[in-house]
Amino acid sequence: MTNQQQATTQQQILAPAAMSRPFSPAMLWHLLPWVIALIFFFVGDGYHSLGTNILVMILFALSLDLALGYAGIITLGHAAFFGAGAYAAGIFAIHFNADPVLGLLAATAIAGLLGLLTGMLILHTRGETLLMLTLAIAAIFYEIANHARWLTGGDDGLSGIRVTPVFGLFRFDLWGKTAFLYALSVLFIWFIIAALVVRSPFGRSLDGIRQNTKRMRAIGTPVWWRLVAMYSLSAAMAGSAGALTAQSTRLVGLSTLELLTSGIVAVMLVLGGERRLYGAFIGAAIYVVVQDFAGSISPFIWMFVIGFLLIIIVLFFEGGLMGIIDSVVAKLKGKADASGQTGKRT
Repeated sequence: MTNQQQATTQQQILAPAAMSRPFSPAMLWHLLPWVIALIFFFVGDGYHSLGTNILVMILFALSLDLALGYAGIITLGHAAFFGAGAYAAGIFAIHFNADPVLGLLAATAIAGLLGLLTGMLILHTRGETLLMLTLAIAAIFYEIANHARWLTGGDDGLSGIRVTPVFGLFRFDLWGKTAFLYALSVLFIWFIIAALVVRSPFGRSLDGIRQNTKRMRAIGTPVWWRLVAMYSLSAAMAGSAGALTAQSTRLVGLSTLELLTSGIVAVMLVLGGERRLYGAFIGAAIYVVVQDFAGSISPFIWMFVIGFLLIIIVLFFEGGLMGIIDSVVAKLKGKADASGQTGKRT
């Protein structure tokens, strides 16, 4: 097969997915999570810090979905980039510039660069070997942060983070309203980027790589480079989430780099549903809300609730909570179509 034939074959495979879909009223449902967030901003007095935490974890879960869900990169070390972004934003604010946007961009770039370098090292492997390598990288990052006390504060954490008003206009207030809108804006930008990526020919080719790597190599797809590119993008997104945590709480601890943090975001993604961008929204929101409200009653109740939900979803609902929603919507749509056809006949 010549190079020209390979390129033609790839275009034939990817072109239908890249075509833009015509507008339909059903697309208005995409506004729902953002409308809910804005309503929460106006009515959720006293809970804006909780809302900010939810938005940060949504972004973190969304970054994992790009790597694990869409590219099929098995990882349990994604907290390495979340923590790297948090420490980068905190150190940047303390030693260089307290502007939050510049700190966010610096943290995103550093996390993305780390994702690029580590991805080039480990993405030649697959399966359990890749999983172990991601754990090893996260462990290395953790130990570096733990021992570099002069820079990171070690196990005491990084404190003294200063944050100036966003664009010099919007000061971070005590009630967390500015932090909430700031996190929501960053999440929206990243969501648009993620949606464009997964619906592009590049994203569709990654879906093909996830399903059948050998076939994608046979048609001339640069498999390794595309995996590295998606892994780097995912790392940059996780770094942004970490930066938002540092800027909103003014504190960075070693917990941002722990294996537990990687496990928590994986649980969020499984709860919401992989390969569904809105799955991260549902899974992260449910996890954080259950943890906050049930945890205020007993530190063990929320663990039981999350564990019970996870077992039920894994056993009976492969697509997570978004899979349940998709099934309900499909049934309602089927009934509506059936009633419409009946009406035409009569």
